[in-house]
Amino acid sequence: MAISLTEAAAEHVRQFLAKRGKGIGLRLGVRTSGCSGMAYVLEFADEIKPDDRVFEQGDIKVVVDPKSLIYLDGTELDYGKEGLNEGFRFNNPNVANQCGCGESFSV
Repeated sequence: MAISLTEAAAEHVRQFLAKRGKGIGLRLGVRTSGCSGMAYVLEFADEIKPDDRVFEQGDIKVVVDPKSLIYLDGTELDYGKEGLNEGFRFNNPNVANQCGCGESFSV
């Protein structure tokens, strides 16, 4: 099982952590939401819980809870800009369907 970051995503996380002044990395998870069933949850990780899985890419840690990991295994997190929009993109091989707005998915 693995979660990876592109260099663009890793650099964006580095910059945010530096501005924030604390944190050990990025917490990635899923929650029930949206028209397709699940939505990604991204937040700063300030601690690692005993059951968490930690994936390290260089100096960046991605922390995932065990319930989310089954939906996220193999996901690559990217960061990019398109016109006026910018943000994280999830390249998740487990996604079977995605809603039109891209905010939710199902496996």
